[in-house]
Amino acid sequence: MSSHERALKDEANNVTYQRCQYAYEWCIPMITGKKVLDTGCGLGYGAAYMAGHAAEITGIDYDGETIENNKKEYAGVKNLSFVQGSIPPLPFPDNSFDVITSFQFIEHIHARKEFTKECLRVVKPGGKVLITTPNIKRSLARNPFHIHEYTFDEMNKEVGVLTKNFELLGLNANERVRKYYEENGKFVRMILRFDIFGLHKILPAKILFIPYNWITSLMRNKLKEKVSQTADISTKDFFLQKENLDDCWDIFVVAGK
Repeated sequence: MSSHERALKDEANNVTYQRCQYAYEWCIPMITGKKVLDTGCGLGYGAAYMAGHAAEITGIDYDGETIENNKKEYAGVKNLSFVQGSIPPLPFPDNSFDVITSFQFIEHIHARKEFTKECLRVVKPGGKVLITTPNIKRSLARNPFHIHEYTFDEMNKEVGVLTKNFELLGLNANERVRKYYEENGKFVRMILRFDIFGLHKILPAKILFIPYNWITSLMRNKLKEKVSQTADISTKDFFLQKENLDDCWDIFVVAGK
């Protein structure tokens, strides 16, 4: 599994943060009053947000130090608990949860099909497995934190082998966000011109973590200055659609047994 990659809430990271936050807000009607498992919970702020609506929520992540920090940070949230575990498998019995969330996580692991199969095992009949992940057709360069990014067709085939009870949606956005990503694309293409040998595609990921984070931070701070509405973009600037999926930034999966 790759190292953590989480968008923190600040002005420079705002667009990426709001893009990720959309999933947590979108799922509220499906988790309200339910027993929820949040896989790949990372720093726990998404799980804590959902705890305001779920009856009970468990966050699971592979990193023991992160889990211990989460337990301290969110000790006051009584319906929220955290478990350390490298997944798959999921350390829970069959039919344990009403809803399983996996937001921007599956691209970080090797055993992706096995992970989805485990989610379907652990979710209750009639429950939902909610997965989001980037659409590789909208990615401009390799993200070293990601082991594998999907196309919609690939995700459709992979999930379709495991269950027929699913649908795919695409996360898109309005012109304000599109302007931001248009400028982002210009910056990425400028940087890639210096990589004449395509080293970012072939070097081991661990070598790229630090330069990737440095370049990404530099880029987002420059974009904050160039695209004036960056800090004002919110989850309301994003929306889901069922058509023209390849035009979308993220893949949303809603699956059940």
